[in-house]
Amino acid sequence: MNQGWFAVGRIALLVCLSLATEQAAAVEFNTDVLDTEDKANIDFSRFSQVGYVLPGVYQMRITLNGDSWGNEIGIPFYLPDAEPGATKDTAFPQACLPPNVVEHLGLLQSAQEQLTYWHDGECVDFSALKGTLLTPNVGAGTLNINMPQAWLEYSDASWLPPSRWDHGLSGMMLDYNTNVTTSRQPGQGQQQRASINGTVGANLDAWRLRADYQANYNRSAGSHSSTDSSFEFSRVYLFRPIPQWQSTLTMGENYVNSQLFDSWRYAGLALASDDQMLPPRLRGYAPEIIGVAKTDALVTVTQQGRVVYESTVPAGPFRIQSLDNTIRGTLDVKVTEQSGEERTFSVSTASVPYLTRPGQIRYQVMAGRPSSWQHDIEGPTFASGEMAWGISNAWSVYGGATMSREYQALALGAGRDLFLMGALALDVTQSMAKFQNGQDLSGKSWRLSYSKYFDVAQADVTFAGYRFSEKDYMSMQQFLDTRYHGGDREHQKERYQINANKRFDALSIGLNYERQTYWDRGDTRQYGVNVGSNFDLLTLGLRTISLNATVARSQYMGRQENLVSLMLSLPLGSGSISANSTYSGKRYGHRLGYYDRVGLDSYSVNAGFDYGNNQRDGGQFSGMYTHNGGIGSLSANVALETRGYSSLGFSANGGVTATGKGVAMHSGGYNGRTRLMVDTDGVSGVPVDGGRVVTNSLGIGVLANVNSYYRTTARIDVNKLADDVEATQGVMEIALTEGAIGYRKFAVVKGAKAFAVLRLANGDFPPFGASVNDPKGREVGIVADGGLAWLTGISPQDRLSVGWDGEIQCYATLPQILDQDSLLLPCRK
Repeated sequence: MNQGWFAVGRIALLVCLSLATEQAAAVEFNTDVLDTEDKANIDFSRFSQVGYVLPGVYQMRITLNGDSWGNEIGIPFYLPDAEPGATKDTAFPQACLPPNVVEHLGLLQSAQEQLTYWHDGECVDFSALKGTLLTPNVGAGTLNINMPQAWLEYSDASWLPPSRWDHGLSGMMLDYNTNVTTSRQPGQGQQQRASINGTVGANLDAWRLRADYQANYNRSAGSHSSTDSSFEFSRVYLFRPIPQWQSTLTMGENYVNSQLFDSWRYAGLALASDDQMLPPRLRGYAPEIIGVAKTDALVTVTQQGRVVYESTVPAGPFRIQSLDNTIRGTLDVKVTEQSGEERTFSVSTASVPYLTRPGQIRYQVMAGRPSSWQHDIEGPTFASGEMAWGISNAWSVYGGATMSREYQALALGAGRDLFLMGALALDVTQSMAKFQNGQDLSGKSWRLSYSKYFDVAQADVTFAGYRFSEKDYMSMQQFLDTRYHGGDREHQKERYQINANKRFDALSIGLNYERQTYWDRGDTRQYGVNVGSNFDLLTLGLRTISLNATVARSQYMGRQENLVSLMLSLPLGSGSISANSTYSGKRYGHRLGYYDRVGLDSYSVNAGFDYGNNQRDGGQFSGMYTHNGGIGSLSANVALETRGYSSLGFSANGGVTATGKGVAMHSGGYNGRTRLMVDTDGVSGVPVDGGRVVTNSLGIGVLANVNSYYRTTARIDVNKLADDVEATQGVMEIALTEGAIGYRKFAVVKGAKAFAVLRLANGDFPPFGASVNDPKGREVGIVADGGLAWLTGISPQDRLSVGWDGEIQCYATLPQILDQDSLLLPCRK
């Protein structure tokens, strides 16, 4: 045993010597510390020079200026073609990076033109790019590239250049969001409602096939019992990103996503600029929905019948800010309370002034035929397009046209950057519609929009707009409804819209207002004011107290509703307690609630009462628990009222993603969006992304809802790893195109650790410095003198390979029990 520890001490001495002299061009080892019989049996070739790597192919991960780049790839190390004064014994092997790898490093075109090649054109020579250094680290399995930023394309902390975007793996996915509720009301019997919506899809290289689906089931018991159900694919389409054009090509069923024309559904082809491919600071605006829920309520947002968002929100004010920024047109919002009461209102998605950066062109073209909700083709074949051009820092011009046999529309506008005064845009659209009865209708629509952030006042006018339409102006959707469905179209006249925010030191005020008037009926309007404040009461030892007040009024489809809400929230223990008072429908409500988190899970309980509007007073109790698991998110809620009403609900959302690398269930997943599959090399139970993802029995996990074209970082929580698990690479980066299934493989090892003595068939020991690798080719140890090696990440009965001089020389098989102090391993060919 003493001899073993003496050998380890000599190994440590050699390591110290090498570290102390790592700045030198070469290291000469004093072999006098080794046994005389071992001096002739030592392979020092891998230690004699700093960074020296034996010729061969090594599995390595590239890092560029410290940022991890991609998965492990096989990187050859060759002797240089010509090195003055060098011989085969003294030449320094160099890493060979092929052109197809270098093209994804994000080099400027001017830098790429200076590159030369060696080893018969197989390898790129970086010597012309001054300051560039390639440093291999065989032990860590990395090739570090240090390169001045002057040779690289623009990147920042959250964005990588297009040359480093990844289309991901080919595979399939299924995303779901389901809600189930059973309730009972006095005199009405039991009611059951269930809904599910989501997306099923498949990826093939850069192509993405998606089918949005939704299903509903309703059953009511009692004297008026009934059952109805439905299932349908609301949209089927195929698309692919085209990064070199900063555009996306879409085929199939789609919705017109226009800055100029109102949206309609069609089947056809579209090619459009994609602002998501711009750096984040240049990207566009997304719609926001603000409302108040009396109880824990289900909020459903639809666009022309298609569900675009559905989620359960707690009682009180809610704000939905996670809608896709590509959504255009009018959204219908339905708030379903736990009592079954439903409230609806509409929101017109605002569009900031159509400005384009100087010299930049934004465009979209599409062609096809309008389609119905039942996938029927109806309406004339059309072609539509629009374009915006940045003339200068101050001016942009834009225009577009929709052309068909029965309907045409032309639009022209200009945007002006007023600098300190904000941004302004003005455009006019002329429509012409022909009907079978010979009637021709034509009209104009003028639009003015404004946006401004006032730095000094800390006020933000997110959007202010005005639109006036003549009586006979028609959008394409209005024409289709009138021409093919005989509907009495709404003759829109004026629309006013404003969203504004003002911030003070401890107070913020938000205002939203929208009014739509018509030529032939009463107007609709909705507006709201939200006041919020966060403050501390240090004298009482309270921090992060929140006070929020909301006043809203909506007038929609002949109904008017007023909503008033006042909420106070303050910390209590590890959670928070809230008091909420509401006024809605001439009825008052007061509730007291508690909210807390348990790890990644959360729960809330509420109790209160309501009264007024000539109805019975009633007490209420409700509770909700949400479990955010690795394979999905589950939520349960319950509500009871003293008037005899009760309800119980469940919801779940998540997805399944499958590729050639593996399959995993996961939480999140929305409309087939971008996701990242992580592979921990078959090791299960590895926590990733703060524990929100845990790898399954195949060593596979999925991070859902990854932002497209952003720099995404996936991290293993090394502090939560099991004792027998080790991650040699715990952080990976990637930037994925829209809808991609990304893939990153982490170097994770699970297994025991042990000392071993290896002996060859002739009784000798493998040379000092020989490499010991497991069946997957991972280095698990290095041989010291006397054949001693410290092995990590090993499993019983593993067949280990031992190599030197660039070749595998023999194999050793581990015993079934590894708990000995030291293993004696015969090494045979």
